[in-house]
Amino acid sequence: MRFGMGYGAWTGGPRGDGEGRGRPGHEGHGRHSHRGGPGGRRRLFDGGELKLVMLKLIADAPRHGYDLIREIEGLTGGGYAPSPGVVYPTLSMLDEMGLIEEQLSEGAKKRFATSDEGRAHLAENAAVVDGLFARLAAVGAESERTDGAPIRRAMGNLRQVLQHRLMREDVNEDTLHEVAALLDEAAQKIERLK
Repeated sequence: MRFGMGYGAWTGGPRGDGEGRGRPGHEGHGRHSHRGGPGGRRRLFDGGELKLVMLKLIADAPRHGYDLIREIEGLTGGGYAPSPGVVYPTLSMLDEMGLIEEQLSEGAKKRFATSDEGRAHLAENAAVVDGLFARLAAVGAESERTDGAPIRRAMGNLRQVLQHRLMREDVNEDTLHEVAALLDEAAQKIERLK
């Protein structure tokens, strides 16, 4: 067997962080995080976890990269969507490791199925995979509970107003402090809601 490593061995190597590389200040993975504890966001997947999720989804049904992005986004209710810049290199890595194989498909998109080695690897890591899919389901439940349409609309409205107001030439430091004070006040009122 060419790939005899356990789950822990997936964390090293090129792009072995499972989340890809990105621009500074963007956590290296686009929309690849979800709300964590107080005061911040945390990564949804570390190490080789995204590789296992993708491998399991490909084992369920042959897929191409776009299918994987949409499926993961669907499982999380839109709360998490891996970027193409992470998914396609991960697909290449899974293919190079012999865990998936390209299938004939119509069009330009490469579709992959799980190899015998890939299925064996999933069986060896079944408990880890179950935990990862439970985590995806929890993100979906959190997204459904906290990301309702009225809130999304209001946040979009606030973003547009802020961009419009702060792009004007007459913005000065006093205006910036006033806007920050209003945002802080709104945050405090929301925090105190029962």
